[in-house]
Amino acid sequence: MLLDGKVALVTGSTSGIGHAIAKALAAEGAQLMINGFGDAAEIERICTDLGAIHDGADMSRPADIERMMNRCAGELGGPDILVNNAGIQHVSPVEDFPAEKWDAIIAINLSSAFHTTRLAVPAMKQKKWGRIINTASAHSLIASPNKSAYVAAKHGIAGFTKTVALETARDGITVNCISPGYVWTPLVEAQIPDTMRTRGLTREQVMNDVLLAAQPTKQFVTPEQVAALALFICRDEAAAITGTNLSMDGGWTAA
Repeated sequence: MLLDGKVALVTGSTSGIGHAIAKALAAEGAQLMINGFGDAAEIERICTDLGAIHDGADMSRPADIERMMNRCAGELGGPDILVNNAGIQHVSPVEDFPAEKWDAIIAINLSSAFHTTRLAVPAMKQKKWGRIINTASAHSLIASPNKSAYVAAKHGIAGFTKTVALETARDGITVNCISPGYVWTPLVEAQIPDTMRTRGLTREQVMNDVLLAAQPTKQFVTPEQVAALALFICRDEAAAITGTNLSMDGGWTAA
């Protein structure tokens, strides 16, 4: 299989995009550490399905991240593939934005990627092979109102990706970010009934005129589509792709 002998660590991978990426990597033979919060029984089931181990590190805490990275190195080996996917969101006008929410979003969506990357790169350099994939967003390229912290963090991820790619360009390491638009996840689906009630809209109107207003295809991106792109980046044929921000947004940022 494609990733036999490789170790992968995927943050924020107990659901959604991260889980889909972890599943795709495991299917190609990667030894896997997943990370994230959730129901203990469900996490145990995921680990069994994927042959993975789980670490519940709080990605807002550098000490937790370092402990997780050391555990991965000790139990599986330093990660050959690092997917920085952990993220949270809060929506509010800037003058009302809680300072603690800003700090948490920057810590989890941006700073955590710095901490995992700085700890993963030395072993990748020794092996002369590594893949670092950061989950960004269409909001790494454009802005929307009331999302100041999220947009700032995702713009930061795009810049961080480019910088580390340049630093590691001769070491067999590629560093890229994937920028999805709206992705169909249970979290998004759960928002639809409330929006239907509060705005007096049909399900189709909520999907097309609210959630997908900016995506010309009027189609949600699926977690499996994002995972397929992440898996391609891990191939040897993708060795020349580094420092890129790969949009997967149904044409949103083309407009």
